[in-house]
Amino acid sequence: MKEQYDVILMGGGLAGLTLSLQLRQENPDISILILEQRKSDAPTAAHKVGESTVELGTYYLREVLGLKDYLDAEQLPKHGLRFFFSPKHKDNIERRVELGPRERLPIPSHQLDRGSFENELIRRSKASGNEFISGARVKGVEFGEEFHTVNFMHNGEAHNIQARWTIDCTGRGAVLKRQMDFQKPVEHNINAVWFRVKGEIDVHEWSSNQKWSDFLKPGLRRLGTVHLMDTGYWLWFIPLSSGNTSVGIVADPRFHEFTDFNTKEKAFEWIKKNEPQAYEKIGSRQDDVLDFLFLKHYSHHSGKIYSEDRWAVTGDSGVFLDPLYSPGTDFISMNNTWITDLVTRDLKGEPIFIHADVYEKTHFGIFEHWIPTYLDKYQLMGNTQIMVAKIFWDWAVYWSFFTLLFTNKGYTNLRVLKSLFANNDALGRKVGVLNKNVQDMFIAWRPYDTADITDRYVDPFDLKCLRDFHHGLEVQYDTAGLLDKVQENIKVVERLAAELFRQVSHQVHGTPLDMPVDPYTMDLNNINENPENGILPDEEMRQDLSSMWFYDMAEA
Repeated sequence: MKEQYDVILMGGGLAGLTLSLQLRQENPDISILILEQRKSDAPTAAHKVGESTVELGTYYLREVLGLKDYLDAEQLPKHGLRFFFSPKHKDNIERRVELGPRERLPIPSHQLDRGSFENELIRRSKASGNEFISGARVKGVEFGEEFHTVNFMHNGEAHNIQARWTIDCTGRGAVLKRQMDFQKPVEHNINAVWFRVKGEIDVHEWSSNQKWSDFLKPGLRRLGTVHLMDTGYWLWFIPLSSGNTSVGIVADPRFHEFTDFNTKEKAFEWIKKNEPQAYEKIGSRQDDVLDFLFLKHYSHHSGKIYSEDRWAVTGDSGVFLDPLYSPGTDFISMNNTWITDLVTRDLKGEPIFIHADVYEKTHFGIFEHWIPTYLDKYQLMGNTQIMVAKIFWDWAVYWSFFTLLFTNKGYTNLRVLKSLFANNDALGRKVGVLNKNVQDMFIAWRPYDTADITDRYVDPFDLKCLRDFHHGLEVQYDTAGLLDKVQENIKVVERLAAELFRQVSHQVHGTPLDMPVDPYTMDLNNINENPENGILPDEEMRQDLSSMWFYDMAEA
């Protein structure tokens, strides 16, 4: 251990370890010290929530960090997010509406066993030249003009080490947030418990109906991130490379009190009451539970992320919203990429004030854009038609805009960020308005979506627009091409929003099927049948919508 480093990473979990690799990759001569409170290797246990990756975070791990070969060899592939609805049929999975891909996805993602994965990251970080100290408890940071001093305890002794940069990766310990008092609440209030069960849990085996079983190839259901849903909650099953299965309950306390499932015994009773077939399959395996953890009101915001004074926060030390759609690794990926760019520029002697300011505003903008995606939406999880439409909508926005920007290095391109986020009329900000309008429509639609929908399978890739967005993630663009592609994609998303609103409004209010719709002003509670900037009916988009529309499709 030296007396001075370029960077001290306070925390050696997923966020800190991946950042250490990215920093080393961009700056081969950098000196990095990682201080991790854990005294030994990461346990093969449910010690962290977040075992499933999606496209943005997967691209970061595989392509940016170069972990492709390891992930393919040592961690499980993930065959998409898979959802089961139809709450009146929770005792018979074959009758539930199922949403998920019929085939293996062209763009890979993974189910991560966090213990073995973090231990591999530690090995790689050390091998790259980074120093790692376990059993180090950070007490605080003294900030200086040229170097900061990190105070920590190790083996009962106090240590003071200097660094040009200090990065808080301590997770919910949030050393800098607490020291500097920039905590910030978020209105979204959801609770979770999770645990591992010894052995596999394969929903593909829950039915004796051969037609249902043969509809998908073996392994597709088991290797998906499985969600069983009803009003106010979702229950997950995630397979792990250890051969065990992660199980989690995520619920809104307005519908399911946390005290009803916050112990192992209560959790199994809760499953028995709310997901009877799941309990039938796992209820006898309580003795096979390997661990049990819980987190109350896990969503949190932050008043600060990046500073020109050479400190930053990443991972759970900063912001976290909701595990639905597995976005945790996505935010780590963006977070670490911005920090790496700032550190790299600073070590080259470049001023970083503008970049730090722009990156922080962009980060907050993206986080706040996603709040309406989750806020008050757990009430919709028992509404099959709404949830299918919502999931497809959420993926359309995610693939067409946010993921595409990341895979094309758009988040560290000031020209791109200025074009998309600089003013209120910029396209990135319009996406936020558009998304909130659609999310508000879902809530207003809820009293009218009362059908008992059963025996249906919906595949996101039956929609041409979703196929195009997903396949488009593999294409690389220059700056001008990226901006053109984003603009093109958002035009498609606008048409999707307008056509969805047109069909919902017709079902709810009987409005005309040829009604023009302005997706930026549409309001299901206040219909304007002749908006100034209305989009007219679109046959191609109507055909896409028919793939996931369970009511009679209205003909224009």
